[in-house]
Amino acid sequence: MHQIEEMIGTSPAMRAVVELVRKVAKTDLPVLITGETGTGKELTARAIHEQSLRKQGPFVPINCGAIPETLLESELFGHEQGAFTGAVQRKKGRLEGAARGTLLLDEVGDLLSSLQVKLLRFLQEGTFERVGGQETLHVDARIIGATNVDLKAAIERNRFREDLYYRLGVLQIHLPPLRERGEDTLLMAMRFLRYAADSNRKAIWGYTSEALQAMRSYHWPGNVRELSNRVRRAVIIAEEREITPHDLGLTHETAQEEGDSLNSLRVAQRRIEVELIVKGISLHHGNLTRVARDLDVSRTTLYRKLREYNLQCLVPPSHPTSVPLPSEFPIEKRSLADHSIL
Repeated sequence: MHQIEEMIGTSPAMRAVVELVRKVAKTDLPVLITGETGTGKELTARAIHEQSLRKQGPFVPINCGAIPETLLESELFGHEQGAFTGAVQRKKGRLEGAARGTLLLDEVGDLLSSLQVKLLRFLQEGTFERVGGQETLHVDARIIGATNVDLKAAIERNRFREDLYYRLGVLQIHLPPLRERGEDTLLMAMRFLRYAADSNRKAIWGYTSEALQAMRSYHWPGNVRELSNRVRRAVIIAEEREITPHDLGLTHETAQEEGDSLNSLRVAQRRIEVELIVKGISLHHGNLTRVARDLDVSRTTLYRKLREYNLQCLVPPSHPTSVPLPSEFPIEKRSLADHSIL
């Protein structure tokens, strides 16, 4: 499946991110992706690559914080034979491996000062040398940086170069934490459940009402990654055909506090509609006729809302009640309920 389709979200925050990804992908400029741990920075980088003119080239990720400092320079820029003990032959680095493609520098804020200088030079001139080498090399690779570090604060502490920050952050995308994505939590939970249930060959239909409420109220400090992991764990340990709060490990978690700020009526309506539809699909195992009945709306209206909020992916493809294309909408007089919420 296309990576940008995996960036699930109907909230205004995620719609803005997806639109920005489409615009950024059309250029060859460096990109800086920021956000808390687990918000999907690598997924966003892959989406940019797959929407770009470089999509036929390689996408090469490297986690700058996971590789020992003594090895990172060689891993990134490569080395010549005899450059150091153990360098028995020439080795190309990840940068050369990303030729005509995209290099993702995950946790770029952890780069050593010396490597920041080499990266800055590459961004400015497109050139570098391997460790222990004298030959100046040219590589056509797009650079995307990702970090959960406040780079401006790191600059003030002299831990990150200001000139590199502005060179790398020509285009910036900030990923909001899951707690700020509203209805997206339940939408992603349903998608993750489908994947996990299929992978483990377990006939799990959905979530209990209590589980949906628990996910809705939880703070999600680990963001999307935590949600995905909890759902996968729940599918493995679940003994019934619906996921419970116990399966998710959310029985004793502290609910997030509701803020005092007001949303617009349009945003509030979208949030309510998405949550009700997701709950209905979960409780009725994808039976859209029953979902429409319980929501007291026509099937036409439900189909339209599924398409409007991109929720068709939640309906099992094998279910007899599928979502029709616009030309297949049944001609049906709308009820009064169709003109309010839903």
